[in-house]
Amino acid sequence: MSKTKMPASLPDPIINENAKIVLARRYQKKDAEGIVYETVKELFWRVASAIAAEEAKYDGSSCKPATLARDFYDLMTSYSFLPNSPTLMNAGTGLGQLAACFVLPVADSIEDIFDAVKHAAMIHKSGGGTGFSFSRLRAKDSVVGSTGGVASGPLSFLRIFNCATEQIKQGGTRRGANMGILRVDHPDIMEFIKAKERDGELNNFNLSIGLTEAFMRAVEKNEEFDLMAPNSGQVVEKLNAREVFNLLVQKAWESGDPGIVFLDRINRDNPTPALGEIESTNPCGEQPLLPYEACNLGSINLGKCYAKGKNGHDSEVNWDELRRIIHLSVRFLDNVIDASVYPLSEITEMVGKNRKIGLGVMGWADLLFQLDIAYNSQTAVDLAERVMKFMRDEARSASKQLAAERGPFPAYAESVFGKANLGPYRNATTTTIAPTGTLSIIGGCSSGVEPLFALSFVRNVMDNDKLVESNPFFETALKQADAYSPKLMEEIAKVGTIRKMEHLPHDLRRVYVTAMDIEPIWHLKMQAAFQKYTDNAVSKTVNLPGSATREDIWDIYWKAYEYGCKGVTVYRDGSKTSQVLCTGDGDKKMDDAKAGKSVVKARPDVIYGFTQKIPTGLGMLFLTVNEMDGKPFEVFATIGKSGGSITAKAEAIGRLVSLALRSGVEVREIVGQLKGIGGENPKFMKKHLVKSIPDAIAHVFESRYLQGDRVGAGSPALNKDLCPECGEPLVFEEGCHICKACAYTKCG
Repeated sequence: MSKTKMPASLPDPIINENAKIVLARRYQKKDAEGIVYETVKELFWRVASAIAAEEAKYDGSSCKPATLARDFYDLMTSYSFLPNSPTLMNAGTGLGQLAACFVLPVADSIEDIFDAVKHAAMIHKSGGGTGFSFSRLRAKDSVVGSTGGVASGPLSFLRIFNCATEQIKQGGTRRGANMGILRVDHPDIMEFIKAKERDGELNNFNLSIGLTEAFMRAVEKNEEFDLMAPNSGQVVEKLNAREVFNLLVQKAWESGDPGIVFLDRINRDNPTPALGEIESTNPCGEQPLLPYEACNLGSINLGKCYAKGKNGHDSEVNWDELRRIIHLSVRFLDNVIDASVYPLSEITEMVGKNRKIGLGVMGWADLLFQLDIAYNSQTAVDLAERVMKFMRDEARSASKQLAAERGPFPAYAESVFGKANLGPYRNATTTTIAPTGTLSIIGGCSSGVEPLFALSFVRNVMDNDKLVESNPFFETALKQADAYSPKLMEEIAKVGTIRKMEHLPHDLRRVYVTAMDIEPIWHLKMQAAFQKYTDNAVSKTVNLPGSATREDIWDIYWKAYEYGCKGVTVYRDGSKTSQVLCTGDGDKKMDDAKAGKSVVKARPDVIYGFTQKIPTGLGMLFLTVNEMDGKPFEVFATIGKSGGSITAKAEAIGRLVSLALRSGVEVREIVGQLKGIGGENPKFMKKHLVKSIPDAIAHVFESRYLQGDRVGAGSPALNKDLCPECGEPLVFEEGCHICKACAYTKCG
């Protein structure tokens, strides 16, 4: 398709400073030396004109490509709508792969398993994420008929997929991400639930357990349920359902993994059951898909759909503007399907049959701020249902219009819509609430349907300067209340919330709540409200304070089932660190920690390790690291040819690092604290600059134990996961770890 030439009168987009960094890093085109040569204006026109050009394929189209290209450009540069990242990266380029998420089948043979590994690598290389169900693989130690040997089980193959992803993602602009799902009635379910007990294990996968309604009924009645061999369908064991559910809750309490999805509920909403059963989702769980399906996603910024009432009263959603954006966005996403070049012929065929799109939202918290509605209120929940019903109805209306112009999706006749004579529709699904971490930074709005994680925070900028940033609606509200001051903003940035600042007006504290201010039940009610009128699913995290109990998570899981959610993800603040204290006799250790008692592991009589020689500006450092269970347990740092003061400092650093290791502090966190500490005599060691003794220790730990997964220097808190690119804490929302400071995300 020939693209429309960029008009000379096309206005430059207004772009915030954060978006400039993100677009230059990930989206604008670069030359062979990595130098950006594409302007932001050219980027958006490249995408708009390439997607609009697909209109010329259809004789019955009501739109001209040139006019539509300008409409798409205005839609994106007003930040009223943005497509998913692969579309922004690849539309109008030679690569041309524009879909964000895929599901690949994993059948029970070596040939099929490694075909799936190869196909996943091709998708990751093109910028997509992948979901897999490992439920069809026979259980560990099952007999393999062709060889007489025994099977290694789903988890062993999952590790192979994880290693392959690790290699593909190196140096990519979009990191490979995966979802791994196992049915709860698979014989290896207990091993799978425990798969991420060790921090860093399967780091390229989100894991979820596929729960069935039969299992949930057994939990309710405290009964046993059947484990069935997938290769024979025979019952091989029975387990108490409540004990399995308790283990799921325990692991979610420890680390947030695995999540849960409700497979029967997902398949009741499968629009084309004749084409197969849905067994998996994309990496963040919001897009259930058939094998070889892909989905093109995009998000509307609800913060742009605000209608201010007279004299500031009776403000409302601008429904007419929202309708206009929805119809234009549905046309955009349907064109994306035609513009995309998929990495596998099987995907091209399946996408062509169903033409699924997923139109979602971002800026929900911003809209609530403008309407003076608290997130944790029934008013907000009721509005969420109203907004999403409007979204679904208008998206389907737009899909019907496209079907009239272009024809329905090819599998329409055998779909639930066709059999019920409800269409015809152009798309088998139209709505999804997807993560918008990077898109929301570009659009300068809140993420997805999440509350704000912090009202104000400190961002590291060039030359280690720090800049206090705040939500613009919050800042305006403070000024209107005559409560704004730079000093106050710095105070808020330290904690992110104003919940306990009783000197501020009550109404401000009521409306401007953050994720950790909100009781878990309101997170869940909000997710259920959006899910009620969403074709696919909702990406949402139920954030919990570190003090949350296992009973709290049990209640969330059960209410997610009762409320009609298709899955749920919980994250207890700081749980990754406390995970070390919660294995084996974890309850006792946690109680001791709370009571202020020592939880330092005792040193055995015999322990083995290695000694590494590292040149430093103060002399040769001999670093001895002794290990237990493959992890560092203690450190001795000896510096050669230096005075007593340097020797004493090296010994002190070694003792403190050893104490941290024996107290359960993770290697990543120690590296984050020591890495980058400067000294008076830095020295080059091959390609690495050793800045000081602690920096040398960090280098050894990072190289040996983190498998090249870089850690940012100067992490501010020991109980936070750290961004590998800028060192700021990662937050967990929309089902993924993301960095608010630089837009890094573990999920691509």
